[in-house]
Amino acid sequence: MRLSRLSRLAPPSFSERLFLMLASLAALALVSSCSAVKPAGSPAPAPAPMAPEAKPPAAALAVSRERPEHAQAKVPVSSADPQWGSVDAPVTIVEFSDFECPFCSRVGPTLETLKRKYGPEQLRIVFKHNPLAFHRHARPAAEAATAVFMLAGSDAFWLFHDRVFAGQQDLSPENYEKWASEAGVQGPSLKTWLGSGRPAEKVDEDMAVAKAVGATGTPGFRVNGVVISGAQPVDKFVEVIDEQLAAAKQLAAAGTPARLVYSTLTDKNFVEPRPAAPPREEAEDPKVWAVPIAADDPQRGDKDALVTIVVFSEFQCPFCKRVESTLEELRRIYGKDLRLVWKDNPLPFHPRAMPAALLARQVYKTRGNDAFWKLHDALFESQPKLEDRDLEELVKAQGLAWPALIPALTNEKLKARISESMEQANDFQARGTPHFFINGRRFSGAQPLEAFKKVVDEELAKARALAEQGTPRAKLYAEIIKEGALPPPPERKKVALVAGSATRGNASAKVVIQIFSDFQCPFCRRVEPTLAELDKEFKGQLRFVWRHLPLPFHAHAQLAAEASEEVLAQKGPDAFWKYHDKLFEAQGVDSGLDRASLAQMADELGLDMARFKAALDNHVHAAKVKADADAADAAGINGTPAFVINDYYLSGAQPVAAFKKVVRLALKDPKKP
Repeated sequence: MRLSRLSRLAPPSFSERLFLMLASLAALALVSSCSAVKPAGSPAPAPAPMAPEAKPPAAALAVSRERPEHAQAKVPVSSADPQWGSVDAPVTIVEFSDFECPFCSRVGPTLETLKRKYGPEQLRIVFKHNPLAFHRHARPAAEAATAVFMLAGSDAFWLFHDRVFAGQQDLSPENYEKWASEAGVQGPSLKTWLGSGRPAEKVDEDMAVAKAVGATGTPGFRVNGVVISGAQPVDKFVEVIDEQLAAAKQLAAAGTPARLVYSTLTDKNFVEPRPAAPPREEAEDPKVWAVPIAADDPQRGDKDALVTIVVFSEFQCPFCKRVESTLEELRRIYGKDLRLVWKDNPLPFHPRAMPAALLARQVYKTRGNDAFWKLHDALFESQPKLEDRDLEELVKAQGLAWPALIPALTNEKLKARISESMEQANDFQARGTPHFFINGRRFSGAQPLEAFKKVVDEELAKARALAEQGTPRAKLYAEIIKEGALPPPPERKKVALVAGSATRGNASAKVVIQIFSDFQCPFCRRVEPTLAELDKEFKGQLRFVWRHLPLPFHAHAQLAAEASEEVLAQKGPDAFWKYHDKLFEAQGVDSGLDRASLAQMADELGLDMARFKAALDNHVHAAKVKADADAADAAGINGTPAFVINDYYLSGAQPVAAFKKVVRLALKDPKKP
């Protein structure tokens, strides 16, 4: 469907809001300093720090790149989108991308080849964000890139874009600030504009466009409306581009002006995506869950309340903020019969959620329950402004000393306490925030007041019946959850260790983690920082053992595994792990794991290259790789990454909390394989 139809059901688009701002921005430009940022697509000087209410001149004033007809096309583009190439180029590639997606990184060299081949007069590339939900860093990276574009235009955006993909293994707010500075946007301006919420709005709009045109995965491309899915070879793009150049030439010969070519061809080529199947209504969880309440869980309301709502939440989540007014109304309605219990669950893709949680925990620890809830309310009121300077203003406004609270932001004991709460959320499958247990009954999301009231009223009636039967109010919650469901224990698998595997860590450690992995698997690459964090927390207590499981649909995985074994044979475990790191780094690079690249990386480690070549030619290590794969198959392991932690089993690139829980269990019950 056309986005114009979509916009009838939604607030004005980012582009429309920018046009409405145009007159006031022009007036602002007259009174601004001469250091104002140049229009999008122009080389931009570093902008001066921006006041919170300043408007972004870069994208808003890029009238020269605006074609209203393009914004009305079935794949809409406008000056609010980062662009490379002429606005009237006969072929436009609209790229839907995700900064954490390894395949998006891999397609970068292909697009550079296309730029060189066709040039900016024949080809335009337009970037739209589509951060996938399971990539925790993708959304923050997208918002930072959008802020850079808004402040400094397309040239700055593409520079930042390249830095992010080059540093895909180390996506963090600190690096976004560093890369933005290299692109000409200084930290204070970046943070201010991120805090305004406008970059988030633009990312939301891009995602809505992706959904409307059927771009559900990344990378996804629309070449004058023609679909190309995934990191396809350059020849596939060339085939489509050449067809579209010929079609554009025919239109021009028939008198179609250049400004109408994109919308004309896109509307002709566009195929309406199939409507998604209606989502199945999630069945209500009938269980009562035995969610424990710790002595140091902040509580609001009487401890002998008839109904207890356990709240797994965090301070940066907009849905958590939205539900706060509902919870407050519930407290007003039910009074002493209702108690709220707070449990931290800062989500990893909300970078300011953890600092806010640490600060609130420290205030709870030093100033008590009432001070916690006062700060809790102020944090939600301040959202999305949760940078350190915002936190400082919040605590000062409440009469608290900021210098005394700064250490809380790096306090390992506080982090460990919050990690326990996060592990508990994982145990009870409280996925996402906000998530509730109402007298042990699961209740998910920022639902309407009436939905809460229905469950609370049902639980209130049950609790009153128990009280009338003689259960003291103070013991009601414990009685209600006494027979409640507990999290299932971790799955167990027995996999014997084999001699000759690459290992690292303490050789006599109580806990052995066997890693079944594939050097071409993006999820295996993604879990590597989690394993590093695990090693740091349990320093000296873990031993990691590498086991190969190259999947058949990964063309380079088998040879990469054999190459790593030759590195181990020639240079030992230290060289193996260095080669392991190189292989995962190369995963996001075009042809990064082909035979020539495997040899180059081995040469960099000083291997005997004649011996290395012979080992690969003769598949000297194929039997060892197969033995690992056979061991996995015998244990029922058929995907990567997979982990056998002593005899506990974890599958997939799970959160660090899931690993910590299993490691602690293994430390208590050290049954080594």
